[in-house]
Amino acid sequence: MYSIICVTNRRLCGDFPTQLRKIAEAKPKAVILREKDLSPQEYRSLAEKAMRICAEHGVPCVLHSFTDIAAELGAEAIHLPLHILAELPAGKKACFRIIGASCHSVADALEAQKQGAAYITAGHVFATDCKRGLPPRGLDFLREVCSAVSIPVYAIGGINAENYASVIKAGAAGACVMSGLMTCPEPSMYLDRFREESESR
Repeated sequence: MYSIICVTNRRLCGDFPTQLRKIAEAKPKAVILREKDLSPQEYRSLAEKAMRICAEHGVPCVLHSFTDIAAELGAEAIHLPLHILAELPAGKKACFRIIGASCHSVADALEAQKQGAAYITAGHVFATDCKRGLPPRGLDFLREVCSAVSIPVYAIGGINAENYASVIKAGAAGACVMSGLMTCPEPSMYLDRFREESESR
């Protein structure tokens, strides 16, 4: 089973549009445009470009946090921190075909499902530079989250080709990858390693 979602961090690569185009060409399951440090205006400008690049390659572009901008741009999917999802009015939720949520506990996962999330990300599972100094929650945590909800769970945090099979075995529908895809010179070859690992186990 192979299902990788790219989570962006433009600060990790020199030429973000070029890297994003390479990633989209490599056909991940989706791209989550997670650039929370941008102003609304900056995010909108980047989102328009990212949605165009992803659409050219038939890859879903999931916007992040900026619900008004996502609705204005006609985005079908949005990914939200749980507290934003919980406060989002039903009318706003109806703007999106798919809503995802970030979860860090079983309680979070149950709440996200209750709030209408179609999928969740759960982490961080393994040690990662993105959460430097914070201990990883581990595979037992992931297993508990996957068992608690009926919606797909995507593991996040320190996921690579070598440990990908273990998160699938724990019950995850797939995984989210940030640093590896943002920094690798050839995203296509990078994702091929996940495919090969998942097929060999």
